[in-house]
Amino acid sequence: MKHDEFVGRVQHRAELPTRGRAIRVTRAVLTTLGERLQPGEASDLAAELPLEIDWFIHDADSGQIFDYQHFVQRVAERANAEQADANYYGQVVMDVVSETTSENELEEVKDQLPEDYDDLFELIGEDYYPEE
Repeated sequence: MKHDEFVGRVQHRAELPTRGRAIRVTRAVLTTLGERLQPGEASDLAAELPLEIDWFIHDADSGQIFDYQHFVQRVAERANAEQADANYYGQVVMDVVSETTSENELEEVKDQLPEDYDDLFELIGEDYYPEE
């Protein structure tokens, strides 16, 4: 998957009005995830993402420890969104990430996160969205 397709899927699924907004949401989610993952895992995940999208994780200060509620707060601040929207945006972005990465890599990401992050992966594999 290439950058434009990734951003387009996020825009469509999250029902965002512009590509710019979809990029901002994607950056907010992936930068925050990159901060939460250990540096090696962040690099592994970034390696499987499209060019330009991977930098959102590469640029993060990896290895921080914070719970899922704080994850959502950070995404909300970065995306200039309400927390409920930020939670949904995280789920949408991770669903698109799941389509670009190997199942093994996604499992390694999940293994690094505590149980309270399970909500982040809730939409993966669901037939939830309108037709693309």
